[in-house]
Amino acid sequence: MALDPYEYRGAEALVALHAEHLREFLVTWRRADAQSLKLPTSSNPNYSSREALLAHVMGCAARYLIWICEQAKLPAPTIEERPEPSGFAARAEDYMEGILAAWKLPLRTLTEDLADSRAFMARWGAPYTIDAMLEHAVIHPMRHSYQLEKLMAAPASS
Repeated sequence: MALDPYEYRGAEALVALHAEHLREFLVTWRRADAQSLKLPTSSNPNYSSREALLAHVMGCAARYLIWICEQAKLPAPTIEERPEPSGFAARAEDYMEGILAAWKLPLRTLTEDLADSRAFMARWGAPYTIDAMLEHAVIHPMRHSYQLEKLMAAPASS
């Protein structure tokens, strides 16, 4: 993904890595869906179905950006934060590309000092610097891709 120059090159790198790994997650998810992969039973609603997992990962990509913009006092893009899982797979690529386009602009003026100077409370109650949230945004789709890969590689249970 070609990016305009960023004031903080660390943010630029993490935005590019986020895009790469979010796209890889969608490819992995589509393979899992094509195999009708059954997710393990979980009380977490984000794992209630493959579609719920897809909407979770994509929605988090939107929410991380909005949170970062709020903490950095940057203008947040208007984006759909929580896609409904039902029927989402058919529009997941368009949604993802819209999210990735939204990621490109607001963080160009983020400074390294602001990104790493203090922690803010994440929506789930843990303190995060902006830099740490950027890294979390990269790892999140990687983590779920890994989970799906492991499930697809596991022998089918009878």
